[in-house]
Amino acid sequence: MKILFICTGNICRSPSAEAVLRKMCADANLADWTIDSAGIGNWHSGDAPDLRATKAAQSRGYSMEGISARSVRTTDYTEFNHIYAMTEEHRQFLLANAPDDSTATIHLFLESCGLSQDVPDPYYDADDGFTIMMDLLEDGCRAILSEIGVK
Repeated sequence: MKILFICTGNICRSPSAEAVLRKMCADANLADWTIDSAGIGNWHSGDAPDLRATKAAQSRGYSMEGISARSVRTTDYTEFNHIYAMTEEHRQFLLANAPDDSTATIHLFLESCGLSQDVPDPYYDADDGFTIMMDLLEDGCRAILSEIGVK
């Protein structure tokens, strides 16, 4: 299984989701899964995740080591089975830019939880925005695993 998470700049929400799902997959012995993240823009390409996101992830036992920002690529649409957008705006961007040969299924991240809401961007918020983000990402990643049939 190959899963890609998408947010705006790939420094807060999507790399945090990547870290969460990587650990959950490791804990479930799903070593053959590929988990990655990207942004809809290249503003932060090559940058490490936001320090506040890194601290929020680390406080819950998730590692951001080795994660760096990149923008979504055309090849992502055929390389990944599922692409999860953090907001409806991101999902619409992905759908509008999908190549004709796209094979990935594009989802709104929290749909797996039965929610049709966005994961709020904590970038301009106080630290509690990162706590809320992590809560939603953990719930969403657990729901994704359950939806795919992993206990």
